[in-house]
Amino acid sequence: MGFLSDALSRVAPSATVAISQKARVLAQEGRDIIALSAGEPDFNTPENVRDAAKRAMDEGQTRYTNVDGIIELKQAVAAKFKRDNGLDVTAADCFVSSGGKQIIFNALMATLNPGDEVVVPVPYWVSYPEIVRLCGAEPVFAVADATTGFKLSPEVLERAISPKTKWLLLNTPSNPTGAAYTAEELRGLADVLLRHPHVHILTDDIYEVLVYDGKTFATIAQVEPALQARTLTMNGVSKSHAMTGWRIGYCTGPKPLLAAMTKLQGQSTTNPSSISQWAAVEALNGPQEFLSEWRAVFQKRRDMVVAGLNANTGLDCLTPEGAFYVFPSCARLLGKTSAGGTVLKTDEDFVMALLDETGVALVHGSAFGLAGHFRLSYAASDEQLADAVSRIQTFCAGIK
Repeated sequence: MGFLSDALSRVAPSATVAISQKARVLAQEGRDIIALSAGEPDFNTPENVRDAAKRAMDEGQTRYTNVDGIIELKQAVAAKFKRDNGLDVTAADCFVSSGGKQIIFNALMATLNPGDEVVVPVPYWVSYPEIVRLCGAEPVFAVADATTGFKLSPEVLERAISPKTKWLLLNTPSNPTGAAYTAEELRGLADVLLRHPHVHILTDDIYEVLVYDGKTFATIAQVEPALQARTLTMNGVSKSHAMTGWRIGYCTGPKPLLAAMTKLQGQSTTNPSSISQWAAVEALNGPQEFLSEWRAVFQKRRDMVVAGLNANTGLDCLTPEGAFYVFPSCARLLGKTSAGGTVLKTDEDFVMALLDETGVALVHGSAFGLAGHFRLSYAASDEQLADAVSRIQTFCAGIK
């Protein structure tokens, strides 16, 4: 279609959305589908948060707000960054958006020019390189594969930085791998970044509360305070409080950047939903005890899924430190033929044959930049996960 923009032609559609959509269509046709392709908690939004939204509606909090969020929410965000991350910020240093994705979009759109480069660790969340390309800049891929536990090494980061580099996008715990950097590992990356003062850091901490085995979450501006002046620390209530549909993301960063993001948001979506904002105030200020209960449930599911996938199936699955994904390798099964007669040339062939033959929906690793893998979200019931793992084992056993 000749009237579509050149910018749009640089962008690929979201593979995770496409596969989730295909799974929904198959389910509507009556197929027995287990969809483990989407990334959202299967818990309900906590009752106190839902009650706060109802209160906001009853009290008439249904009008436009400040473009970058109500002061009460920005105060709650600042308090959260102080309490949980040791970042000494005020409400004036904080910004609220319609989900974390819009924060990333605003930050990159407000700063990138054609010819700029953004370092994107591989495997990456599907939207990172596409947003960079939409802004006319170039993603530079820095590979962090299974040999490093899917974590970017200082040496690989150093090689990826050039005079054109404007940003490093860092996601911990990671989507799609669940890899979570320790403070010591972030220290190694910080030492590299201190040598390159022209590089800004956007750290996507959306899975912060999901770190397992009693380990502690760390964010890079906390590990190296000298980097805080050029770091945008992004988070949200989607994964922490099971509020994916409420669309609230938040961040803290340098005031000139936040002003530019506010200007951009003022000409696009304007303020996030007023009702969602009041719900998010309660989410951040209210009781947080349930988080440890949810974390224990997720850790139990993780252990069950990792053990099941590694049980004589030709798959190789590392144990992730956080989030709610595993990212196993199916490389040993490629080049063979499924029981249903599909030649499994690629990881995409693998997940599509798995969906067709067993009804389990996963996302292929090449969608995240690392071929020969797939992503499974274990944000599902124990029964669904046990059934899915059993179907995956049967499918793998039938490959010849």
